[in-house]
Parts: sequence; structure tokens; C-alpha cells
Amino acid sequence: MNKPLNGIKIIDFTHVQAGPACTQLLAWFGADVIKVERPGAGDVTRSQLRDIPDVDALYFTMLNSNKRSLTLDTKKPEGKAVLEKLIKESDVLVENFGPGALDRMGFTWERIQELNPKMILASVKGFSDGHEYEDLKVYENVAQCAGGAASTTGWWKGEESGPMISAAALGDSNTGMHLAIGILTAYIGRQQTGKGQKVAVAMQDAVLNLCRVKMRDQLRLDKLGYLEEYPQYPHESFSDVVPRGGNAGGGGQPGWILKCKGWETDPNAYIYFTVQGHAWPPICDAIGKPEWKTDPLYMTPKARQPHIMDIFATIEDWLKDKTKFDAVNILRKFDIPCAPVFSMKELLNDKSLRASGSIVEVPHKERGSYWTVGSPIKFSDLKPIITGSPLLGENTDEVLAELGYSSAEIAAMHDAKAV
Repeated sequence: MNKPLNGIKIIDFTHVQAGPACTQLLAWFGADVIKVERPGAGDVTRSQLRDIPDVDALYFTMLNSNKRSLTLDTKKPEGKAVLEKLIKESDVLVENFGPGALDRMGFTWERIQELNPKMILASVKGFSDGHEYEDLKVYENVAQCAGGAASTTGWWKGEESGPMISAAALGDSNTGMHLAIGILTAYIGRQQTGKGQKVAVAMQDAVLNLCRVKMRDQLRLDKLGYLEEYPQYPHESFSDVVPRGGNAGGGGQPGWILKCKGWETDPNAYIYFTVQGHAWPPICDAIGKPEWKTDPLYMTPKARQPHIMDIFATIEDWLKDKTKFDAVNILRKFDIPCAPVFSMKELLNDKSLRASGSIVEVPHKERGSYWTVGSPIKFSDLKPIITGSPLLGENTDEVLAELGYSSAEIAAMHDAKAV
């Protein structure tokens, strides 16, 4: 199969999650991604949270499929020479080192441009250049807090109140996806200008981009003093910042997570239920409350809002003898926006996701086959084939030979522990 990114060579100097998620996506679509790792150690996630002793952890394998691994000690002259050759023959270098790390290695942007004026240097950062916190180390949860997600997630009162972190990788994988878009944009730009450029995505900025509806709400709050779609309205007062809204919908349509049959023993026996204005008559019919369609207290969104939680309580009472799947199968017939709360186990074993390639089985040389997340992007003429992640240094000799090194030179580099 001719993959669209065939012919693009990427030097992958990334580790952990944000950068590897970016380069893995590009590898799925055909780019030749050469993961450069420290000899004897490699990406730290190879050994983090292992489920099988002395075998690459799932943390690594699930973020580094379809790549090749080159071990390289750039502190040694032989290793530095290899990297120089690799830069000359590659299109993109992706890194998520701390600030100044590439410079200290001797590979400033100016030096990279000397070696290859067409090179695209793509970087994951915690904060953007010039930010007062640009020297801070940033990880997933730090990014969620810095980008505004945590302040708007969770409960606004009670013992469970306070900012809350999402389990979704809003800081890491989300930043990687943004960087992948930036890399492809710069590559297309290079086709027009012949020149490379630097591309960077700050984790704070990537999280903030996903929180734009909350920024919208801040602007509305500044002007109005209240937010009518939040559960605090109209019975509670608003401060001058966007509040946490529990399970409320963020798009202007009231929504809530509701208990279904079995919730006492099943932590995921719930559905998300959305009360869209145009769907109100079907909702009334579905839950056996046809009188609500003509009751002035229920007919309009504005009329419903003061007792929206009571409405959800009534719907939850209707749900008490129905499993989440029973409930959704009934509600979907009425075209009511809803969904079961799926557990990771349910998603892992979902037949539809496996059939679509969203969950795929991947071979691995040491752990055997395992199931993982496949490409979320679907094409009419491309079906990405997900291959196993490389063992540490598995492709070192192969990459060196492609760069023109002889067998004797490769052996000498191994002896010098430069690779």
C-alpha cells in the first residue's frame, strides 16, 4: 500500500508521551520514523509500569509502533557524526527535551540549518517561548492545570469540590496531535518555499485550545455575571471566574450522568443524557411524561432550567430498572443524544471498535501479540497497518548502513559504545 507520508524521514528525539504520540501518528501514515535512544537505557517508558519482567512496558509499546530504534550516544564524537549525517538526510527532527538541551548537544537551530536548510525542527514545550514559566518542567497534569482544564472540571461545592484532572491525555497526546498538524503544515510549506522552519507546540497552549468553550464562558460571564446553562443557575450566585459544573454539558444543552440498573455494584452503570431543546417532546414521550410537553413549567429551556436537576432525577427514576444498554437502545429510537459510560474493559473488547481498526491487535517480538489503540483517523483509500514497537537499538545497524557506514565502521562504533 502506498502510504501518503512515504519518503518522509523523521528523527524522533522524543520520549514519554507527547512527542511519541505525534511521531507514531506520522509513522502510521507512512513516515520513516527513526527513534533515537540512549544506548543501554532508551526511552524511560520502556521500563515504567511493566506488566512482564524485562520486557518493554505497554506504556512504550502503545506509543512507539511502526518506528525504528537507533541507539546513539551524541556525547561521543562518533555518535555526533552519525547524527550530523542523519540530519543531512532527514526531513524532520522532533524533540521534547528541556529548554536548551539540543544547544548543549551542539545542535543549535543555526547548526541544524547549516547541515540541512530544509530541516523542520519540531518541538514540544511546556510553555511557549518568552513565557514567564518557560523554564518549568511540564507533565500531563501540570499542563491540565496550566491550560485551564482543571479549574473548570469537577464539583463546585461539597467535600468533593475543587479542581479535577481529566483521565484523557489533554496535556500529552493532545499536544502531540497539534504538533503533527504543525509538522505537516511546515512540510507542505517547504514544498512551496524550499526552506525548513521551526515548529513548536506548548502543552499549555494545546490544553487551552481544547478549553475554548470555557474561555467563551469567561467572556460571557464578564459581561452577564451569570451562565444560565450551568447547574448553579438560577439558585446560586456566580463569582467572577467560570465555575466547575460537575457533569453539566459545555455546549449550551443541559446534560448529566445518570444512574442505571446495577449502579450499586457496577461503577460504570451510567448513561450521559442530554436535554436538547428540539428533542424535548421525544424525551417526554420516551420517559412517559407526555404532559410535560404542554406544561408551562417544562415547555421551554428557560422554564426548565430552574428545576433541571429535578428533571434529571425523574429521568434517573425511569432508568432504575434498565441497564445502560437497555436505556440507550430505547432512547436512540427517539433520537435523543445519549451514550453509555463505557469502561476501558468494555472498549478494549468492543467488536465495533475492533472491526473499524480503532482497537487493533499488534505483534511484539518479546511480549507476543497485544491489543492497543489504532488510528482514530479513517480514510477511504488508506488503512494504516499497526506494527510492533522496536526493541531498543533493534535497527541501529540497519540505519547506519543506510547512512553509508561499512560493517567495520559499524563494529567499531559498537566497540566504542557510541551506538
